[in-house]
Amino acid sequence: MLFRSQAQRESIGAVGATLLYPDKTIQHAGVVLGIGGVAGHSHKTFPHGAGGYVAQLKTVNNYSAVTAACLMCRRDVFVEVGGLEPSLQIAFNDVDFCLKIVERGYRNVHLPHVVLYHYESKSRGLDDTPEKQMRFKSEVDYMRERWGELLDNDPCYSPNLTRVTEDWAIQI
Repeated sequence: MLFRSQAQRESIGAVGATLLYPDKTIQHAGVVLGIGGVAGHSHKTFPHGAGGYVAQLKTVNNYSAVTAACLMCRRDVFVEVGGLEPSLQIAFNDVDFCLKIVERGYRNVHLPHVVLYHYESKSRGLDDTPEKQMRFKSEVDYMRERWGELLDNDPCYSPNLTRVTEDWAIQI
């Protein structure tokens, strides 16, 4: 199905694409809650064309969140959930938005056949100054306070899989 076709379905809140780094490895293929304490990208650095964990990279799947770097949703859903949280200036505003969508009973899906290149953080740079690091910490704190229980128990991800890396490895 096309990107827009999925976004028009009444049960769908947000639709996300596969994003690749310039070297054709995966930057984003859905968001997994709890990785790194808040959220991480599914199958990060897998080669484009790989199947991933139980063919996740080849099939349309529900995720708790998708990245706003390439996200589509209907206007009525955006308005219903109150849009993006202004206090989340850089990190996790898309995750928070998608979790508000899930909270309202919609599903978020990743479409593996919609593929774009993404130069992650190219325009804003790295979080390498004390000010940027403080901002990031405050955004992590917001997410842990608002969504802590859900971040620890992603309903779209097995509790038997790791929350340390983004490769769907078995939790040891």
